[in-house]
Amino acid sequence: MKKALLQLHAAVFLWGFTGVLGRAITLDSTMLVWWRLLITMVSLWVLYLFLGKTKRINWRAGLLISLIGTVQALHWVTFYGSIKLSNVTIALTCLSTTALLASLIEPLILKKRFDLVEIFLGLFAIAGILIIYNTHLQFSIGIIIGLISAVLTVLVSVMNKKIIDAYEPEQITLYQLTGGFLGLTALLPLFQYLFPESWSLPGTWDWLWLIILSWLCTILTFFLYIRSLKSISAFTMNLTLTLEPIYGIILAFIIYHENKEVSKWFYLGFALIAVAVLFHMWRLLKPGRQKSLVD
Repeated sequence: MKKALLQLHAAVFLWGFTGVLGRAITLDSTMLVWWRLLITMVSLWVLYLFLGKTKRINWRAGLLISLIGTVQALHWVTFYGSIKLSNVTIALTCLSTTALLASLIEPLILKKRFDLVEIFLGLFAIAGILIIYNTHLQFSIGIIIGLISAVLTVLVSVMNKKIIDAYEPEQITLYQLTGGFLGLTALLPLFQYLFPESWSLPGTWDWLWLIILSWLCTILTFFLYIRSLKSISAFTMNLTLTLEPIYGIILAFIIYHENKEVSKWFYLGFALIAVAVLFHMWRLLKPGRQKSLVD
């Protein structure tokens, strides 16, 4: 149990570094994600072929998984775009609304009944975002892009529910990353048209940060996360995952001194979001409701 908990915390802590590394890498968000996907995809294929873990899937499932991978890639593009247009703290704050956005979006897609309490909590979080937005207008575009990123990750989560029971997590990850890379590659001409200066090669330090981002913050964290799930409860897992943006914001404060880039109103807005997220998590994890985490 202790080992599994350490593995989970290590994975969440490394995920917290993704935003910090995104700010350090000088590439624009599209090329950053393209290189991240390329390095991660090639590394995983080599590893899985060596371990004999590659399995074929039917073409229909392959198309769906590739589509999900493309949406995941666009989530990363918008997440790093939010960082480039604002900072790590703002981007992670927007991303922290994911659980509440999911409670509002999932009923629309999966045709479930709305929960009035969750709607209220969603409005509570929106109030926090509006406070941050109106007091940090210099980051307004970054905040909007960050919220789009949060919506995209909700869509990935909802779409994954359609395939999660049919395939092993390792296979889903491999084919999603491959599909994401191919999908983003197909979209590169569009990005190049919209942002003519977007194509560039990584610099010397960029290569180091990209390798760390791909190997440590993507591949290693995935295996740590999967292994930890075998021994810990849903309560522990979900509670620990809420620490990711907190870890990331603390790291951004320490490394980039981003606490000097935000006003006191940011902390009020973030507090409203945090209260809504934690109360939402508490409701989900109450005895008798934990089944909803698996359904």
